[in-house]
Amino acid sequence: MNLDFSFIIPVYNRPQEIKELLISFSEMDFDASYEIVIVEDGSSESAEKVIAEFSETLNVSYYFKPNSGPGDSRNFGMQKAKGNYFIILDSDCLLPPHYLKTVQSFLSQNFVNCYGGADAAHQSFSPLQKAINYVMTSFITTGGIRGSEKSVSNFEPRSFNMGISKEAFLKTGGFAKIHPGEDPDLSQRIIKAGFETAFVPDAYVYHKRRISWNKFYTQVKKFGMVRPILNSWHPQASKISFWFPSCFVFFVISSVIMALLVDLKWFLPLLGYMVLIFIDSSYRNSSVYIGALSVIAVFVQFFGYGLAFLKSTFYIALLKKDPQKQFPSLFFK
Repeated sequence: MNLDFSFIIPVYNRPQEIKELLISFSEMDFDASYEIVIVEDGSSESAEKVIAEFSETLNVSYYFKPNSGPGDSRNFGMQKAKGNYFIILDSDCLLPPHYLKTVQSFLSQNFVNCYGGADAAHQSFSPLQKAINYVMTSFITTGGIRGSEKSVSNFEPRSFNMGISKEAFLKTGGFAKIHPGEDPDLSQRIIKAGFETAFVPDAYVYHKRRISWNKFYTQVKKFGMVRPILNSWHPQASKISFWFPSCFVFFVISSVIMALLVDLKWFLPLLGYMVLIFIDSSYRNSSVYIGALSVIAVFVQFFGYGLAFLKSTFYIALLKKDPQKQFPSLFFK
């Protein structure tokens, strides 16, 4: 199959991030042509002027539309794109020079209609960004589901680094109105439609993620709220591992209570896990400061996700509430 790539990138009030992403496109090692479709999702801070700076060096097109969410904006971009294989990125990503060459090589030998890749921390990222990247990708925090080929089966690509063929897009209709969660939902519908998904080794992107504790907590809280909804839509994709953050919350609370009321030794398992996180992150990031931030980030991630997951499970799985009515903030109209 002759692959003609179109990058689809929604942006919302992030002109500086788009500039950094386009600079990374300019440094990409790829000989064949490709296009970049940027969809401004009703931003008040327009990226149009920034994008125009690259009009002579990159094959980039820009569209502005009313705000309707990232999923709908990606669908809009895929409808406008000229290629037959769409690569979806978040605006807060950077590409390594080998990215597209790696993707093309993989698909040429093992074609699939949907792929995903890992995310990594660029050396220029702040300590907080590196700590958050660690807890989101490490095997000892999330099972490595976003950062390791071996840890994933029936891979659900995430929309910060996701490829989908035009055929699969047309058959599934693209992303739904839910956010977050629109990417695993689409991945499951792609699989149900008879297409294969795959993890592409080395096709990673540098993903900045949230840049404050509050924003990170809000993000993982939404992840926890949306997962029971996705489980109700796609029960075959439900996994016991989705309960791990909630179990961690109970583990922390019980450890503290037992240590205070019975014996301090009850706190040792939790302390051991914290030390493991600190040592592993410090080693991988060559920084004890990032190691310390990673310990904090684990608690923010697991408590944010775990408590929201329990709340959503109560309303969606037990009370059988309508997701859109119960959690309207997770849906775009």
